[in-house]
Amino acid sequence: MLVVELNRANFEYDVNSIVRSFYPEEQVYVLTPECREEKWEELGGSVRIKVQLREDGALLSVDGKEHRWDWREDGADIPESVGGVADEEKVDGKTYKYAFKCFLYRALRQETGKELPWGNLTGIRPTKIAYQLLEQGVGEQEIIDHYMQRYYVSQEKAKLSVDIARRERKLLSGLCGQGAAGYSLYIGIPFCPSTCLYCSFTSFPIGIYRKEVERYIDCLIKEMEFVSGHYRDRRLDCVYIGGGTPTTLEAGQLERLLARLKALFDFTNVREFTVEAGRADSITEEKLRVLHDFGVDRISVNPQTMKQETLDIIGRKATVEQVEAAYELARRVGFDNINMDLILGLPGELEADVQRTIDRVVELAPDSLTVHSLAIKRASMLNRWIQENGMPVLHNTDETMQIAAEGAKNLGLAPYYLYRQKNMSGNFENVGYAKEGKFGLYNILIMEEVQTIVALGAGAITKRVYPDGLIERCENVKDVSQYIERIGEMIERKHTLL
Repeated sequence: MLVVELNRANFEYDVNSIVRSFYPEEQVYVLTPECREEKWEELGGSVRIKVQLREDGALLSVDGKEHRWDWREDGADIPESVGGVADEEKVDGKTYKYAFKCFLYRALRQETGKELPWGNLTGIRPTKIAYQLLEQGVGEQEIIDHYMQRYYVSQEKAKLSVDIARRERKLLSGLCGQGAAGYSLYIGIPFCPSTCLYCSFTSFPIGIYRKEVERYIDCLIKEMEFVSGHYRDRRLDCVYIGGGTPTTLEAGQLERLLARLKALFDFTNVREFTVEAGRADSITEEKLRVLHDFGVDRISVNPQTMKQETLDIIGRKATVEQVEAAYELARRVGFDNINMDLILGLPGELEADVQRTIDRVVELAPDSLTVHSLAIKRASMLNRWIQENGMPVLHNTDETMQIAAEGAKNLGLAPYYLYRQKNMSGNFENVGYAKEGKFGLYNILIMEEVQTIVALGAGAITKRVYPDGLIERCENVKDVSQYIERIGEMIERKHTLL
């Protein structure tokens, strides 16, 4: 456990993110004056890091060793932002927070001897910076230099961000370049065969909620009826059915949902129709044929790892053999755009385990591969397990990330979207790789927030994107029973937003 004492609120997120990145083996707690007394007895132990923010700078103490920062002296050395990009770290019209993050990064780098691949970037999608600068006509090398000088990002990650941003702009030019007429649709199925240890998504065990499924589909259809009428004059670009695990629905239930979906919406211009069939223990030939018959052109069959011992630990009931059989079945049914998800940094896995997983995935040859670096979510069972029982250190390294990247390259896949999450193992990232023509457009849209996405189902969040870039949101309640009981209210929320 690593306790940080901070004398000022509104800096907790940045301090926690940077400290945790340098000390990935520790549970990091940041105590501010507002919470110090109530949390002190609960956490116990002594403060190892103290941060005193001052008007003229800051004082940082790490295990008794002090680092001083003079804002007036350091301010002149802050690299200028290029291309007019807004400084997300402005406070009271100054770049104090940004400059403080630079100081904190440099001090902890000196203390630990570590260089973080994403530097001091926190709370931002890395490719968004490159995307905006490319839109403004800034040169690629200047953007790379901007990442490295302003945020201490490694050259490798800076180049990756620019490469992906360039590809995203090309892929989205046919969608977002046509004005505000287009939108995408997300339909959430919040049921799973079981809840994985690392998961924090809205998910309910299908065995307990089986009797609620028909009523849940009824409510989804009510939301679909509203949206199809309200947006009848707008172009539908992408449809994504996620979860949870959509294929926990029975074949007849999938058929009822998809038949109503296709009847209500004009699919003439739909560029991508995805359904997550992520859990192999939920996949049958009958379900796959229903999906294929209704025009689903992209599915996910997600192993996460090909090591059976790890699957047992994280609570994924399907065996490695079931994953391989489900993938081969999907190919036989006729799917020619199959994604596979992997997670690096799972409990107990080392480089050799990742290499074996990648080798097997290369043999199967999916059309796209999404490589996640494990993020320990506060709401996940994994986080509670760590706190209650302790566990081996989560292990993710440059080597494991490179193994995955090389595997994707061997499959002829190119990186096309990237995002980061809080508390990611090793300060790394999630990267989507795909073959030419098989890029997941919806994934890019959800990351770059350049198009309205209307989201249906329990826990779904609708995002309306205005022509000037302003974004407004409305959420559906997460609890399935509440969603069913309050479906009229959920529709009214959309009516107000849209």
